[in-house]
Amino acid sequence: MTDTRVPSRVFPNAHEEAEATRNLTQTPQTMHPAYRLAFQDADFLLREDLRPVRFQLELLKPELLLDEAKIGSTFVFYGSARIPEPAKAGVLREVATDDYGKKVAERLIAKAKYYDVARELAQLASNCPRDLEGWRQFVVCSGGGPSIMEAANRGAEDAGAESIGLNIVLPHEQTPNPYVTPRLSFQFHYFALRKMHFLLRARAVAVFPGGFGTFDETFELLTLIQTGKVSPLPVLMYGREFWERVVDFEALAEEGVISRKDLDLFHFVETAQEGWDFVRKWWRDRPLAA
Repeated sequence: MTDTRVPSRVFPNAHEEAEATRNLTQTPQTMHPAYRLAFQDADFLLREDLRPVRFQLELLKPELLLDEAKIGSTFVFYGSARIPEPAKAGVLREVATDDYGKKVAERLIAKAKYYDVARELAQLASNCPRDLEGWRQFVVCSGGGPSIMEAANRGAEDAGAESIGLNIVLPHEQTPNPYVTPRLSFQFHYFALRKMHFLLRARAVAVFPGGFGTFDETFELLTLIQTGKVSPLPVLMYGREFWERVVDFEALAEEGVISRKDLDLFHFVETAQEGWDFVRKWWRDRPLAA
């Protein structure tokens, strides 16, 4: 039987079938939307009752492409889309028109240093070598937007490394920052699926000062760790002064709505090197599961 050749498949693949439909004879039947191949029918895929299929597609597409890119783990960056790059921070002061606006501008300018911190931390993470099987570890992953997210992707580019951007469709235009690697730039419709992809490969998370979006992502992560749905991992909270001003973590424990030990789910840091050292020590000291 050594001279017998068995084909790998006997059915035509989807590409071939899709190509075959390009030159159909036009009749009332073939021109009607009902005749379209289901996977080529955008109107069909956008129907309300196809939502479960769209969930699956948004889960599957990034997962497959990240596997193909040999992304073993990620270092996720959360943070505000409004904190300016230090070199451009002064513009905020110039455009402020009243006392409240000036006060806000000064606070944002004071946090501009975290742009550089995020950029440096991303550089450090991006220098992590591949493992013995060729998988890349601690690949920088951000929401793909401006500010802290931009700084993260920019730091990876500084190090000559690829980085991931998980963008989302918003009512106002939301395009990926220019430092996201094009083949690792993804767009989502569902926030839930986007947040799932943030964490599926995450082995470290850096949380910089931010607003509702940052709170949403961060407290979901802390809840998942607290409830045992996600194994503990390093959660770096940058800007202790900011976080303790906007969230009274101690009060939550004192009120009894979280446990005192839940305060150990995250770690306050200030510098890029301090954060990277914490991550390295965390995984160096933690025994691998059998």
